[in-house]
Amino acid sequence: MNYAGAVAALSAALHFGINPSLEGITRLTEALGRPQDSFASVQVTGTNGKSSTTRLIAALLSAEGLRTAAYTSPHLESYAERIEIDGRPVSESDFARAIQAAVEAAGRVDGGASLFTEFELLTAAALWLMREKAVDVACLEVGMGGRWDSTSVVGPAVAVITGVGLDHTERLGSTVEAIAADKSHIIKPGSSVVLGPGTAGVADVFLARAAGFGLHPRFVAETGTPSPVGDELTVRFEVVGRPVRPSGRLVLDVRGVHTCYSRLGLIAPAYQASNVAVAIAAAECALGRALHPDAVARSLAGMTFPGRFELLTADPPVLIDGAHNPQAAGVLALAVRDAWPDVAHRPLCVLGVLKDKDAEGIVLELDGTVGGFVVTQPDSPRARAAAELAAVVERVTGVPPEVRPDLADAIAYARQRAGSAGVLITGSLYTAGDARGLLHRS
Repeated sequence: MNYAGAVAALSAALHFGINPSLEGITRLTEALGRPQDSFASVQVTGTNGKSSTTRLIAALLSAEGLRTAAYTSPHLESYAERIEIDGRPVSESDFARAIQAAVEAAGRVDGGASLFTEFELLTAAALWLMREKAVDVACLEVGMGGRWDSTSVVGPAVAVITGVGLDHTERLGSTVEAIAADKSHIIKPGSSVVLGPGTAGVADVFLARAAGFGLHPRFVAETGTPSPVGDELTVRFEVVGRPVRPSGRLVLDVRGVHTCYSRLGLIAPAYQASNVAVAIAAAECALGRALHPDAVARSLAGMTFPGRFELLTADPPVLIDGAHNPQAAGVLALAVRDAWPDVAHRPLCVLGVLKDKDAEGIVLELDGTVGGFVVTQPDSPRARAAAELAAVVERVTGVPPEVRPDLADAIAYARQRAGSAGVLITGSLYTAGDARGLLHRS
C-alpha cells in the first residue's frame, strides 16, 4: 500500500462516522498484538490547547533522552503529520505501512474492515508504528471527549486535561459539567493527573474521579490565581515577557513541583504560556523528577506550532490560526492585540468556519480586534457556506463583510486590501490547513 492507497482506505471509512465505544479499537489493537503495551503513554484531552500541549510534552521528554511519539489531529496538509517521532512527522511511506497494518488487522476481525471508523484505523496504525519505531513514551491527543475516544484504549501513565469549554455539545453534552465528566474518563487507576488552568470551573469533576482511584492531581495556575489543590501540588507560571510583533518571543517562569524553571523563551503568543506550564507538569509526572533546566530551555527554543498563530510570510505578515470556538478565538484576539499594538494597524481576518461551530461567538471575540472580515469556506463537506457566514458577521458587527467563497481568492483579496497590516486566516483548522497548503505552493 502506498500513501495514496492509505488515504483512500481512510476515506472509505469516513462514512462510518464516530462510534461511541471502545470495542472497535480494542479489537483492532488485540489483532495487532496490543502495541500500546510496548511503551508508556501520556494522554491529553481538553477543549483547546491539546495539540500544542501534546507536542510540548513530547519535546520536553525527548530533550531528556527519551524516544518520543506524538499523535495529534486533525492534520493541516498531510495525514502523515498526525504521527511524529522525536518531533518530526513520519514519512508518507511509513504512514502507509502503518495504515496497511491496521487495515489488515481489521480484516482479521469478524466482520472485517467495514466495522471500523477512520479514527479507529488511524489510532491503531499510530500505535502499531510507535511500537515499530521503539518509542519510550507516546503522547496522545484525544480526538474528542475522553470516555469513548479511540486513544482511551491506553492506560495512561499521565492523564492531562488542559481545560473545558462548550464544544462538540451534540455528542459530549450541553453543559461544561457534562463535557468535563466525559473528559474525566481518561483518568485511570495508577495515572498521574495534571489539570490545566482551563479546568478551574469544573475541577471538582476531575478531583472526584481522581479521588475514587486514590490519586492526587497536580493543578496548573497562573501566579496569583487560586488553586483547588494544595500548594505542594500546584504548578505556577508567570508571563514575564510578551511578544510585541507576529514573530515575537514569549518569556515565562514556571515553578514546577520538583524545581523552578526561569526565563523560558519561545517564539509563540502569550496564550501558549499555560500550555508550556501544563507540559512541564506532565513531563515531571512522567519522569517522577525535575527536568534538566538546560534541556527545557533548549526544547522550548526550538518549538514550532503548526496552525497555531503560525507566521507563513513575514512582510507583510500572513498568519494562520486554527481557532474554531469562542474560547480559542478569545485567546487569539489577545495574541493579535499583543502582536499589533497599534489599534489602527491591525490585520484583516479571512474567516472560514464549520457548520457545527459557534460562528457568532467566534466573530464576537474577534470583532473590534481585527481590521475587518473577509468570509470564505474551507474545502470540507462540513464547511459553513460563505454567504451564511457573511450574514452572521454582518449581524454581529453591523458591517457587511467581503464574501469570497474560494479561499485562494479570499487570501489574495485580503492581502491586497490589508497592505502592510497583514492578514490573519482563522475559524477552523481546516481553513488554516487549506491556506497553509495554498501559501506553501505559491
